[in-house]
Amino acid sequence: MTYSKDIGEVSAAFHPVSKVRSLTSKAGTVMRFVAPGSATEGRYGLFEWNMPAQAGGASPHFHKTFSEAFYVVSGTVGLYDGDSWVDATPGDFLYVPEGGVHGFRNDKDEPAKMLILFSPGAPREKYFEELVEVSLSGRTLSEEEWRELWARHDQFPA
Repeated sequence: MTYSKDIGEVSAAFHPVSKVRSLTSKAGTVMRFVAPGSATEGRYGLFEWNMPAQAGGASPHFHKTFSEAFYVVSGTVGLYDGDSWVDATPGDFLYVPEGGVHGFRNDKDEPAKMLILFSPGAPREKYFEELVEVSLSGRTLSEEEWRELWARHDQFPA
């Protein structure tokens, strides 16, 4: 039990859509930081992922400090469950515990949308901001620089 009082309290925090930060990758994927850990007292993070056709995605990797879940809203998203790629369609869900190898991509000729939930609410938006900055700047990172960037954000290639 995390709340021990016998009476409820006024503690909800409304976050209007107009205040949701977003970021657009070089491939055109729009990442909406619907509920970053900073808005949920670090309990979880919820991002909306809007991928155009043939947008690619994340190759197989794992995290040591948080779990991740993927829920497909529209289109077809390729999800990697650590063993194989599956075509996930609206309503499909993939849960990945800490250490679980996973990946995602849109390699189809139609856009796709999914929700990504991670727990606890690590500051994942910082990772995606850095990735976008690197790709838009045209910088080329060495393998060592990539591994350092990934490790800084609890992202390890599988």
